[in-house]
Amino acid sequence: MPHCGGAVANAAVVAARCGADVSLAGGVGDDAWGRWLEARLREEGVDLRWFTRIEDLATPLAFVVVDSNGEPTFNVYGHGIEAGVESLATDLDEAVAATEALVLGSNTFVGETEREISLAARRLILQQDKPFVFDPNLRRHRWPDQPGARGLFRELCEGALLVKVNREESVFITGREDPAEAADAICDLGARVAVVTLGAAGALARGEVRVDVGGVSARIVDATGAGDVVTGVLVAGLAARYFEPNAVEAALPAAVEAAARSTEGWGAVDALPPLALPGSLQ
Repeated sequence: MPHCGGAVANAAVVAARCGADVSLAGGVGDDAWGRWLEARLREEGVDLRWFTRIEDLATPLAFVVVDSNGEPTFNVYGHGIEAGVESLATDLDEAVAATEALVLGSNTFVGETEREISLAARRLILQQDKPFVFDPNLRRHRWPDQPGARGLFRELCEGALLVKVNREESVFITGREDPAEAADAICDLGARVAVVTLGAAGALARGEVRVDVGGVSARIVDATGAGDVVTGVLVAGLAARYFEPNAVEAALPAAVEAAARSTEGWGAVDALPPLALPGSLQ
């Protein structure tokens, strides 16, 4: 059975389930898979006004192989990311003007054209003094120039309201093995809040918010997308409190709990039970 996915799409679905108004910008092929994904997103309440179905494009598919610990490896077929991002180029100014905050991952920064569009979106959102959230979602095999990727990620931390990373990404960006030290280093690069997820050990936040959240037990089947769930809950929490950084403190325990639950079945958003933000954020 296929599962809805893509890092930013997963985060968008989770944020929408938590009650946030979410738009997903980009595109898919005008084929059976693209129409299936678009229908799933609409069912979840994700606004697709900046989302395009592109003629003669095969929607890219990811085949995920999960090991005995529930950890995934990815094989991606198709090259639709570039075209999907390029489809937004003519409407970029309007899309950014219409939004209250921008969330970006690193997968739209690999190729030159989509990197230019993604950087332009970030530049516009910061010029308009609106919040920017960065979730690297690092896939090393997509980056032949690892030092270049590290430099770009460090640059993207500057001006971010929130940078959410896992332990591997925190080391990649900062060189610091200790998660708390890495989070502090990300804030030294210009982020207001850095969250480092620690798998079964929970998560921590540093910067304008300082909080440590312990791990939540789970019977892990598939950990694919658990980090996206954290991002979605945190973004919804921030939106509920008008993007005040202290919303991270209230939302992080719920994000860790939701991520744990998402690993107990196949496909993060399909495995996830009904969500609700803490009462303090509603």
